[in-house]
Amino acid sequence: MRIYHIRNATMIIESSNKVILVDPMLGKKGTASPPFTLFRYKPKRNPILDLPNNGMEIINKTTHCLITHLHPDHLDKEGEKFLRKKNIPVICSVKDKKELEKRGLNVVQTVNYWKPSSFLGGTIEGIPAEHGYGLVRKIAGNVMGYYMQLPNEQSIYLSSDTVYTQDVDKVLTAYKPDISVAACGRAQLDFLKPLLMTMEDITRFIKNAPGKVIANHMEAVNHCPITRTQLQEELAKQGLSQKTLIPKDGGMMEFE
Repeated sequence: MRIYHIRNATMIIESSNKVILVDPMLGKKGTASPPFTLFRYKPKRNPILDLPNNGMEIINKTTHCLITHLHPDHLDKEGEKFLRKKNIPVICSVKDKKELEKRGLNVVQTVNYWKPSSFLGGTIEGIPAEHGYGLVRKIAGNVMGYYMQLPNEQSIYLSSDTVYTQDVDKVLTAYKPDISVAACGRAQLDFLKPLLMTMEDITRFIKNAPGKVIANHMEAVNHCPITRTQLQEELAKQGLSQKTLIPKDGGMMEFE
């Protein structure tokens, strides 16, 4: 199995002849959305950088698309356009089906929380995700993580945009995924608490994960202050560097 990190939370999972695009934010620099914060961090239109040079070459191989939620840094207009043009089969939360169909996407399967269902010869299960600490998670709305077991591959937990919760802990400690993906940018608006895990909870996630952790959602949108370098330095202090992959945009990771 190969996993490509494209940008932010956009990634490709390639298994045999199946190529799964996750959370496509495909627009050029500054075209997906206005700044998410105007005062706390420098106000730049999002995304704050372009796709990597090899990005569309990889993305054009897509056979299926998995969407965790509808925020523009996970599904932008260019992402929707790509999915419509190629009529890509879309898999999403049962709560997002109607909205995605309104946008003209080809929703072929919905996923429920804590209910495994068949998926590309294996299984997929929806995992609750809380997009923020305290009140801000209600503003952020519905998000779904996914636990997947594809045929003859290592199991994968896409935790999506979430803070560390009992549900996250349950997956890490009871399901024991071989590979876990964590959003590590600690996004925060101009008001209220962070939308993603603090550094303390990021390291807690990595410590409790039984296998490798892929860190994403960094250095692509203007409300995420944690950089790859800052994360690397903190993980080195805590002896977690060998357990964590922090890929560059366009980078490929291979798993036996």
